[in-house]
Amino acid sequence: MRQEEFDPSKDAQQWDELPTISLKNWFHGTEAEKRDVAKALYAGATGSGFFYLVDHGIDQALIDAVYAQSKHFHGQPVAYKDQYNINKSLIHRGWVSSAETVGNESAGKTLNNYHETFDISFEVAVDDPRASKGYGLIGPNVWPDLAGFQSTVSTYYDAIYGLGRELLAGFELSLDLKPGTFLDHVNIPPSQLRLLKYFENNEPSDELNMGITAHSDFECFTILNTSGPGLQLMSYEDHWVEAPPVKGAFVVNVGDCLEAWTGGLFKATQHRVINLGKERYSLPLFFAVDFETQIKPLPEFSTQESRERYPAFTAGEHLWGRTINTFPYLKRQFESGELVVDFDVAEDNPFKRLSLEEQEMQSTIAGITPEQRL
Repeated sequence: MRQEEFDPSKDAQQWDELPTISLKNWFHGTEAEKRDVAKALYAGATGSGFFYLVDHGIDQALIDAVYAQSKHFHGQPVAYKDQYNINKSLIHRGWVSSAETVGNESAGKTLNNYHETFDISFEVAVDDPRASKGYGLIGPNVWPDLAGFQSTVSTYYDAIYGLGRELLAGFELSLDLKPGTFLDHVNIPPSQLRLLKYFENNEPSDELNMGITAHSDFECFTILNTSGPGLQLMSYEDHWVEAPPVKGAFVVNVGDCLEAWTGGLFKATQHRVINLGKERYSLPLFFAVDFETQIKPLPEFSTQESRERYPAFTAGEHLWGRTINTFPYLKRQFESGELVVDFDVAEDNPFKRLSLEEQEMQSTIAGITPEQRL
């Protein structure tokens, strides 16, 4: 592809070798072998910026069963799915319809994200004193009355959440941190699992028509299984890279909280899903820490520069604020005063980055030369 033909709104590099990490020795190896896995995690987070996980211990049959349940739910009539519409939930659980994702106005443009999803999170009983009072992110899930749906999806959630805990322990070791530095903050985290469906359409693939627009994830990291192409992730060196599906593997990308905790050593992986016009499904688990966790550079990564770049914030407030800003139904409730929070909801995510190609294009439009950018 000639450089002048490269469109940073949809084009990406294609790597011959994808960064892949086996967890076999993490689960079954010696202490030295576990440390080698931790070193690989460090290299993945600071080298490629994302990586694939294999030998993770989650049975492919369970993954296939969750996909089957997802397809079964999404194949139901709209009237049925609307019973579980997320706009009827106080704690952001349930079905996200295309009304939330297609036809949204921003800066005078109409943006389309061609997907719908069913969202669950860490299960907390409604009468648990830790559950959100009114609007929030902590509480019980909403479950469709489809045969096998709750049991299958709950089993998968427990498995992928357990894998997330192992991965966070691996990151602790990779950074030579005391065990529990991260995990002590994972007790009732708002770690969301999405059953995503990207639906068929005849629209072009461009910056106004996406599967999901470019963003970073607001938690610690994301563990993703996907059934088809379209995912692109930004490398540590700030280039978009194609991330094709690999049977039996999960894709892992770093989120905002790990970037801030490490003072920018880890970088929140920007990612997007290009609109290919074809139906596909995916299963992202957004691994979070407890709502009240204070996030700032750890002492090991605290410098004047990192403290200025990453002022302290509350993990749950960052997640809840970004969620309010992302979902039209929540934004309407917030702007009307129906949904009230005791913190500022920023318009933009401070962890947002552009690829080098996008920066170059913006500079060209603005008439700024490469020398002026330095």
